[in-house]
Amino acid sequence: MSSRSSLTTAEKAALSIIPANQNPLWEDLLPGGFHWSARIRRGTVLRLTAQAADANLAALFFNAEEKLERYNAPDTLKAQHTAFLTRGHVCYSDMGRILCSVVTDTTGWNDAFCGVSDAEQIKTQYGLRDFGAARNGMYRSGREGLLIEMGKWGLGKRDLVTNVNFFSKVSADDTGKLIWNADHAQAGDIVELRFEMDTLVILSAAPHPLDPATTYDPAAILLSAFAAAPVAANDVCRTSCEQNGRGFQNTERYFAAMPASSLHSSNQAGA
Repeated sequence: MSSRSSLTTAEKAALSIIPANQNPLWEDLLPGGFHWSARIRRGTVLRLTAQAADANLAALFFNAEEKLERYNAPDTLKAQHTAFLTRGHVCYSDMGRILCSVVTDTTGWNDAFCGVSDAEQIKTQYGLRDFGAARNGMYRSGREGLLIEMGKWGLGKRDLVTNVNFFSKVSADDTGKLIWNADHAQAGDIVELRFEMDTLVILSAAPHPLDPATTYDPAAILLSAFAAAPVAANDVCRTSCEQNGRGFQNTERYFAAMPASSLHSSNQAGA
């Protein structure tokens, strides 16, 4: 699928599933290189907006009520017969349920298997700028950012699984070497995720691990949350493949079986 980043900002905004006159529940600007986490309630759309070209946003997802259930990249790609994520795809947990759906994507491609940068790569590629010398101007790696946020929720290294890199496209050359595609994402590109479960979301806006840039200047990402409309029977993510129909059914049965007291507790948290 080709990139849709040649669209104007207004044309990209028009692709959103959120009506133009609907106000966000909240907004938060994630500076380039920084990390972020929160519980997002089922029935919420989280819009990710790139604030500059070549943005990258590493993301992990966990069931907010039972964090042993988490995003599973192999099952997500295998079930949907794809090597990347875009509109119409969903993010599966390791229990066969759907954590979130990609309902809007103006880039047409989000990397699903390259992981994140680590501290040694950042030091080798960009040099060393630590907190003691540069405070908030320090160079952060994707791995450290994710682990810091995961630690706030009782998670650690053993819980660090393959993440999604939103806004990034990776292709293979004739030898099979993976190459990060520069200029894939532009300022104003949006990805909208509709959450089908109460989900713990972990984010890092550090550079993609295959980004060859030698200057550390990752793009900021604007996070905007909206109330989602109910999932329709002909929803593009539900109908994009047969497996997704079963995935939505598994998820709906999970909430139908949950005791009312648990549902009440769940609905008090998150966005």
